[in-house]
Amino acid sequence: MSPALVVARHVLQESVRRRVFLVVLVLSVLFLALFALATFEAFHAVDTFSPSANTGTLDTRGLVAVTLIGLGMFATLFLGTVLAVFLTLGAVRGDADRGLLQPLVVRPLGRAELLLGRFAGAASVCALYVLILYVAVLGIVQLAGHRGPDRIVGPGLALVAAVVILVALSLLGSVVLSATANGIAMFMVFGAGLVAGLLATIGSALNSRPVATIAHDLSLTLPFEALYQAGLHALAADQTGFIGALINLGPFGSSHAGGIGLDLWAAAYLAMIGAIAIFGFSRRDL
Repeated sequence: MSPALVVARHVLQESVRRRVFLVVLVLSVLFLALFALATFEAFHAVDTFSPSANTGTLDTRGLVAVTLIGLGMFATLFLGTVLAVFLTLGAVRGDADRGLLQPLVVRPLGRAELLLGRFAGAASVCALYVLILYVAVLGIVQLAGHRGPDRIVGPGLALVAAVVILVALSLLGSVVLSATANGIAMFMVFGAGLVAGLLATIGSALNSRPVATIAHDLSLTLPFEALYQAGLHALAADQTGFIGALINLGPFGSSHAGGIGLDLWAAAYLAMIGAIAIFGFSRRDL
């Protein structure tokens, strides 16, 4: 087994020992219970308001379904970010301050293998967690309202890619920041991504090119937000006219579609973050 895979396995074992998974499981079950309750109540309210679930040409049931899935995607990304941060916030500097890295990076592991192993372990856990939570959200909405999004695979993959980038950013932060500072910085980065999404919605609603440009540039600087926005857009990709505009400009919608350009940029961004982290770690005194 390669050194990086050994470290990745150690990350999983350490997470179990520290009961990270237990905390995440409790929070996830609580979220899904509240989400299920809100979803069933929302569809019940729609049926009470409109027995046919349609008002003229407005598909209210479809609108509620896509909006609720968008809400679920936001919560999934947030919980995935929390998991990513707690798995990596002290991965380098925290372990170095405790004297745990010095024996490893000399023999038998190198610094690059240590970082790659940390990344592989945390990214695989976060990706699997986000995917399971996303499928659970889809299942709850389908069970409650018998409706689903226009696209299923694309938004799920976008969420997975977004949380993988967040893992890489948190691992980079652990090279130069203390555990506490890294945790604070990561949640500020996550908040900056949300601001970019809100700016994009405002720019589209007001047809303001300067605001839209600022939001676009900020989303590319933080491509996890661009991926998340692309996933939201794909939820209602087949909707046009008033219903499409209503969904895309809603609080959990997006008018910005993804594409091969975004995918390539996200892959290049991930490689760049990894290279910077390895370079910074190689220059750091332990």
